[in-house]
Amino acid sequence: MQSSAYGASLAGGAFDLASFVKQPQTILRFLSWIFSIVVFATITAEGYINPNDKQEANCMFNENDSACSFGVGIGVLAFLACVVFLMLDAYFPNISNAQERKYIVISDLVFCAAWTFLWFICFCVLTNQWTKTKAQNVYADAARGVITFSFFSVITWGLLTYFGLGKYRQGVTDFDQNYRDPTNDPNAPYQSSPYSSTSSVPGYQQSPFSNPQDPGAYQPPSY
Repeated sequence: MQSSAYGASLAGGAFDLASFVKQPQTILRFLSWIFSIVVFATITAEGYINPNDKQEANCMFNENDSACSFGVGIGVLAFLACVVFLMLDAYFPNISNAQERKYIVISDLVFCAAWTFLWFICFCVLTNQWTKTKAQNVYADAARGVITFSFFSVITWGLLTYFGLGKYRQGVTDFDQNYRDPTNDPNAPYQSSPYSSTSSVPGYQQSPFSNPQDPGAYQPPSY
């Protein structure tokens, strides 16, 4: 049986683009990538307004620049992370080391869980600030679009966390499952020690310098 680890064969194989695109995790990463672009691009392009009575442009969310900066930061990092993890997903079947796969799966799981939480915070902050905004009719479509896609990002990143957790729990499967430690197997035959001999003392061997003759007999020296 072919060994596998964390959802892919340890032997590796050729990259199949069709099957890779159809994977749920790939679809969710692509959607998360699109949603992040919509969020940070919309805030960057239309998120700052310049009222007539002020010279500096302020964030459209209750003129709170921190809210816009937070949304842009979360979106940009999510955009970059989706690109990196898509590349790792494509290269994942070619990694034959189970330990390296474990590190990738754990990194993916931790990042997705963290960004699910951060997107939720972003959604709550932007919604709260928008309800306090006075001139909502100016950039209503842009603000509602940012809030909507922030909420969609919570869903996609939450599903990515779910799939990452499933891959981590799957762990190493069909890997040495038939292996048995012979020291713990009661049916294994007993193997004698390589030092055993016919002597009554186990492991005893006669010295190569011992004299086979009787030590009590006197031997005159030869000249």
